[in-house]
Amino acid sequence: MSATCGTSVEVALDHHKGLIHAYIQRHGGGDLSYEEALQAGRIGLWRAILGYDASRGTTFATYAWVAISRTNWTAAAESSPHPTCWPAVPLGEWDREEVDEQLDRALACEALYQLVVELPEQLHRVIVGRYGLGGRPAQTLAQVGAELGLTAERVRQLQQEALAWLRHPARSWRLRQRLDLNTAAAYRWALAQNAALRQRRRGA
Repeated sequence: MSATCGTSVEVALDHHKGLIHAYIQRHGGGDLSYEEALQAGRIGLWRAILGYDASRGTTFATYAWVAISRTNWTAAAESSPHPTCWPAVPLGEWDREEVDEQLDRALACEALYQLVVELPEQLHRVIVGRYGLGGRPAQTLAQVGAELGLTAERVRQLQQEALAWLRHPARSWRLRQRLDLNTAAAYRWALAQNAALRQRRRGA
């Protein structure tokens, strides 16, 4: 799908512009105005059209979505830096190699967040707080406990429980695929860790 002339790029931009609007409707513009988010999205879509390589096994829609996301996050970070899966690289310095290098990382982030969202509510709040997900700073056990009305030790226990839940092979396979950890050895390690946790609980 890689375009080599201006006309084909313009046609592709018009054909796929719905991806930009869909991204903004789903994620908003953050610190950007709608027009700024739209412009950043156009840049991302343009770069996706120029850089897409079907041989990588990724659909164009997925590749373009990641490119649109990255230009929006980067544009927002330039005006108001905040934690994100994307490094804050000025738009003018971003080339195709960076897109390819960041694609797997972005998809891994997405898989991780989708997995965390599925956690039971209390465990979800512990993980989000402890690891600083969702753009917030990481918190200590005591800080998370203060928010939840729990002791630091209880938060530590819940954190271990949440990690065991997340790494279970039945739930983590999609994330493991993104990280090249979808192996029998990796699954055996995860199951052994969870078994050790259960044993420690029984001995407590």
